[in-house]
Formats: sequence, C-alpha cells, structure tokens
Amino acid sequence: MAERVIYAMYDDDDVLKDGAKMLVAKGVKISEVFSPFPIHGIDPIIGIKNTRLGIVAFLFGITGLMLATVGMRYFMVTDWPMNIGGKPNFTYLDNLLAFVPITFEFTVLCAAHGMAITYMLRNKTLPGIPAQNPDPRTTDDKFVMEIRLSENTKYNSEELEKLLRETGLIELDQKEIK
Repeated sequence: MAERVIYAMYDDDDVLKDGAKMLVAKGVKISEVFSPFPIHGIDPIIGIKNTRLGIVAFLFGITGLMLATVGMRYFMVTDWPMNIGGKPNFTYLDNLLAFVPITFEFTVLCAAHGMAITYMLRNKTLPGIPAQNPDPRTTDDKFVMEIRLSENTKYNSEELEKLLRETGLIELDQKEIK
C-alpha cells in the first residue's frame, strides 16, 4: 500500500529548525530530517530519542581492554618472556605499568572502530549500499524535512502544504512511497 509523503526542502539549517519548531507546536509530526551534516538540537524538536551508541562504545571499549590485557599477558609473560630494561617478566602484575599505554590505545581503537562500524550497519550506510535520502542534494547543501500524511491525520495535504509554506522552504514535493 502506497503512502503519501511531503518533502520540504530548505537551504539553511536554522530556517529548518525554526520551521520544525513551528510545525511541532501546531501538532504536526515530522518523520525525518535529511541533512549533509548533523543539525544540533533537531532531535528533541522532532521527537527522536537518544541513541544507545554510548553504551555500544563502552562495550567495545571493555572488549578492547580485555583483548589487550589477555594478549599482552600471553605474548609478554607466557609465550615469549623477554627482559627489557631489567623489568621482571614473571607475572603480568609486575609489568602492569609498562602495559598501561598499550592497553589504553587498544581500548580506544576497539571502541572507535566498533562504534563506527555499528553506526554504519545500523543506518545502512555501508559502501555500495544506495542512499535512502529523498533528494541527492541533501548530501551537498540542502536540508529536507519528511512529513508522512498517515502520521498527521489532524491535517489534510493542502493544510500541511499551507503550514509548510510559512516556514521559509525553497521547494515542496509530494511523493507516494511503498
């Protein structure tokens, strides 16, 4: 079943934010905003909840910490102990201070890469996957607000278009999507 969607295009992120505030105050539900860069403060305006990406970063960091600790203990104490600078090599705890920088760097490496990969998988933005934005100009210099008519039963399409024209948009488009 096809659904009617209105796309309002803007050329300034502040105009889009002000328009979104006005529309939400009048009871319009905004489904999505497409932009070439993050618009700070738009999430609470359109009702998007905070992400759990910080929790995922913590879990990847803990994984990196554990892998670094287990790896260094195995490589430097169990498998091939070496006397470097007269440091004892009998236990991991004797060498703990020497391993702090490596542990920290590997923790950051795992957290950063894990978070980036999780973000790309979750948002389906991996290389080779076509973009799901309504207009290719949203990757360059334009901003698009998506309003689904099925989510806004309070207004019909003509009333929504009239409200949108008051927000300072530069282009308005209606499409049917599946």
